[in-house]
Amino acid sequence: MEAITRTDFNFPGQAGKYVGKVRDVYDINGEYLVMIVTDRISAFDVVLPEGIPYKGQVLNQIASKFLDATSDIIPNWKIAEADPMVTIGHKCEPFKVEMVIRGYLSGHAWREYKAGKRTLCGVQMPDGMVENQKFPEPIITPTTKAAEGHDEDISKEEIIASGLVSREEYEQLENYTRAIFRRGTEIAAKMGLILVDTKYEFGKKDGKIYLMDEIHTPDSSRYFYAEGYGERLAKGEKQKQLSKEFVREWLMANGFQGKEGQKVPEMTPEIVRSITDRYIELYENITGEKFVKAEDSGDVLARIEKNVTECLAAL
Repeated sequence: MEAITRTDFNFPGQAGKYVGKVRDVYDINGEYLVMIVTDRISAFDVVLPEGIPYKGQVLNQIASKFLDATSDIIPNWKIAEADPMVTIGHKCEPFKVEMVIRGYLSGHAWREYKAGKRTLCGVQMPDGMVENQKFPEPIITPTTKAAEGHDEDISKEEIIASGLVSREEYEQLENYTRAIFRRGTEIAAKMGLILVDTKYEFGKKDGKIYLMDEIHTPDSSRYFYAEGYGERLAKGEKQKQLSKEFVREWLMANGFQGKEGQKVPEMTPEIVRSITDRYIELYENITGEKFVKAEDSGDVLARIEKNVTECLAAL
């Protein structure tokens, strides 16, 4: 299948379109959003030059399953999975912060820790930890939600002081974040995985807080295989993981970290295929289901347009 990296639809009632790093979001009458998860891939806040076939389907379907699996904790924006690559849902006013929660010292947190920092987003991290070690309790390390460029670390007190979110609502977001992370951790454990860290986005509609966007996908989360975790930790070995971190590691190994003047290494067909395979592997591991590639009948965009138009007509 050819990767879908660009869409240009004109749906009934369309009032606008927003193009994110990975998603194309269509506003329908200011009431609904049509979120098309393309096959674009980003790392270090840069959209890479090649799309990854089936990545959009993987992300959309994982997010859809986890939105359903957490809807008893908090209402979410999803109304329907209109197509394997598309979710239609409520349009909410997003909070201008992303809630990042970390159960283990990995990724960005480890890079900061290794550089000597013991405070991240105003949260104290214990001394004497090693990479990928479990925190005594998960920590919440929010970031600003940048319209473009890099998201920035920010503390709870800075968020409240700057008026980005009121104290009362921020504490609600923290409570929701911990509860959803606990649920995700439980589901992952049943599949032999560890949910290491993740991020959530929230918004409001009619005065009510909703969970938005994607959750527990390999783009927004990091997973380790539980089997062998302890042995690898004790030996100081890298963990076997399912996340987008392998893409970042490949880029870093080839001299790219999104910094000025750096060039994205060539994404050969072999590299692209290997990334598709890793995304499918994560889907099957986290859901416990076989990944079924969507029928494309030679024209994925026509399929999406038909499915979305029919779904909107039924709302």
